[in-house]
Amino acid sequence: MKNIGFLSFGHWTPSPHSQTRSAADALLQSIDLAVAAEELGADGAYFRVHHFARQLASPFPLLAAIGARTSRIEIGTGVIDMRYENPLYMAEDAGAADLIAGGRLQLGISRGSPEQVVDGFRYFGHVPAEGSDAAQMAREHTEVLLQVLEGKGFAQPNPRPMFPNPPGLLRVEPHSPGLRERLWWGAGSRATAEWTAELGLNLMSSTLLTEDTGVPFHQLQAEQIQRFRDAWRAAGHDREPRVSVSRSIFPVVSDEDRRYFGGETDSRDQVGILEDGPARFGKSYAGEPERLVEELARDEAVAAADTLLLTIPNQLGVDYNLHVLESVLRDLAPALGWR
Repeated sequence: MKNIGFLSFGHWTPSPHSQTRSAADALLQSIDLAVAAEELGADGAYFRVHHFARQLASPFPLLAAIGARTSRIEIGTGVIDMRYENPLYMAEDAGAADLIAGGRLQLGISRGSPEQVVDGFRYFGHVPAEGSDAAQMAREHTEVLLQVLEGKGFAQPNPRPMFPNPPGLLRVEPHSPGLRERLWWGAGSRATAEWTAELGLNLMSSTLLTEDTGVPFHQLQAEQIQRFRDAWRAAGHDREPRVSVSRSIFPVVSDEDRRYFGGETDSRDQVGILEDGPARFGKSYAGEPERLVEELARDEAVAAADTLLLTIPNQLGVDYNLHVLESVLRDLAPALGWR
């Protein structure tokens, strides 16, 4: 395990029991948490993107703000729904945020998950072509984004421009070299992981797989990772890919931890139906540190990945989430081979 970071969904609600009662709270606390996590020694600060929800939705202003306040920690998304994205505009935003951060952006993208509204991407002006569907549209947007991030010119310049142009076709600016290799695809199945490898994207796998073979979640996810690595080698890419997995991990080291997560100590995988198909959800890890070390050592997917993202309860506030991160980094991570 080379890298450990956090993944926040950025929830907010006006409930008096929440520490994030507004969108401003969620955004500003996300910045504070990332800055403090860097000081703790964590490796990454990642954020989920959901539209039409009381959650974080527009990642690039947030990522740029964190990039300006930090110097080392990786900053990224897990994941951006490509059904909603204009790939050229996204390339501009991502390039700017990455340059502000000094090349630390790690962008997780995917075809998206069930959303708060029906076909919400249509309100953003994106409609699948005739004979296609939303999933294919997301992949088409992704392929355009990848081409643009290569930095090659493709747009015909105006013969009488307002400002002088460099010679040749023009590219989207600002361009950030190396960002193309720091894109990840959030794959929910083994087949999608193989497609991810063929496209030359890093693999981001969460606590949900949209298939079930009857084996424990971590074994199915480990098979997904192995298929990704096999497909990567077969594609002949000239660099080593990265793989991340997400886990909910809560060391119980205080009475407060026990109040919040004492009931999760017997968590198990869950199997259900998602979008009319089978899905397997991974369990949460909660308990005394010694027990968690033993359980996580048996998690085959955690062992196979190079990056572990800790899903955090952001509505419990910055201080409590820093406590959770510190407990993981201090009490669990060294025994799992981190640093």
